[in-house]
Amino acid sequence: METRVDIEPSRESTVGRCSWSEISERMRHYHDTEWGVPQRDDRRLFEYLVLDTFQAGLSWSIILNKREGFHEAFRGFDPEAVAMMTAKDVDDLCSSPLIIRNRAKIEATVGNATTFLQVAQEFGSFSRYFWRFVNDRPVQNRWVAESEIPAQTEESLGMSKDLRKRGFRFVGPTICYAIMQSAGLVNDHVVSCFRHAQVAHAIERFSDT
Repeated sequence: METRVDIEPSRESTVGRCSWSEISERMRHYHDTEWGVPQRDDRRLFEYLVLDTFQAGLSWSIILNKREGFHEAFRGFDPEAVAMMTAKDVDDLCSSPLIIRNRAKIEATVGNATTFLQVAQEFGSFSRYFWRFVNDRPVQNRWVAESEIPAQTEESLGMSKDLRKRGFRFVGPTICYAIMQSAGLVNDHVVSCFRHAQVAHAIERFSDT
């Protein structure tokens, strides 16, 4: 199975970080161990797709605080299991405190699971399809300030267009770029953040695999 390239986070508590990560301990842990690390595991990519579908119009911290609930509600982020969810399952989730109770996003997630599986079958894995948008190599950015980081790029615009054409919902270019950031298709840690160099090193290892 294709997986991400793991890297060791710093044990220091006083190192420089991207400022958005300082909102909470949960956000800091996500930033320090996960965000930007190149990821090829299909189930994890589906998880990011689900979580960012629900993030539309909301903050990432809200979604991250309910991550365990989303995991339970959407069958461990198993796309095959989610694709088999029924109208009753959707109705139940619409009243569940585990997740954001938005019927359109819940229905979109079930539909996206079916399309996700179709894409995975066509390309051999969803990962192979997904990484095509950066020519199978993570983009190494060198932002000095977080204000320089774009909300969307030409790559995320192209991804959004193609995903929508295939039938995915809630996959606008900003959402696509957020998924790209999470899954390490881009390294958007600012250069003063201790994770920038660590992720850059992971990118080199990833590109050699």
